[in-house]
Amino acid sequence: MTDIDTRKALINGLHDLADFFETNPDVPVPQYGITASYFPYRGPDEEITGEVDRIAALLGSSIDPESLPHGHYKTHISFGPVTYEAVAILAARRARHDAAASYYGCVTPYDTDAA
Repeated sequence: MTDIDTRKALINGLHDLADFFETNPDVPVPQYGITASYFPYRGPDEEITGEVDRIAALLGSSIDPESLPHGHYKTHISFGPVTYEAVAILAARRARHDAAASYYGCVTPYDTDAA
């Protein structure tokens, strides 16, 4: 759940961004829209998928089956080019990411330009 101050700040920021775009027509906007993403706090898969299921019920949306093979349990709703999504990253996917990230900084590529 989002606390009321965080929620109000986000809503105000979205209004401010829309007003800014409207009053500054020369400023480019994202070509493919904007996505606001909510990620439940890490926890057991049953807990975080339950949170996404709860949000899906509030949105009147379903779980995106195309995200499941990638370890993401996701639902979304779109308002034109603006999308709100709730995404739970499943434990197996987090473990694969953590394993791959554990090598960060251990390998130094050979710099052919310095030779």
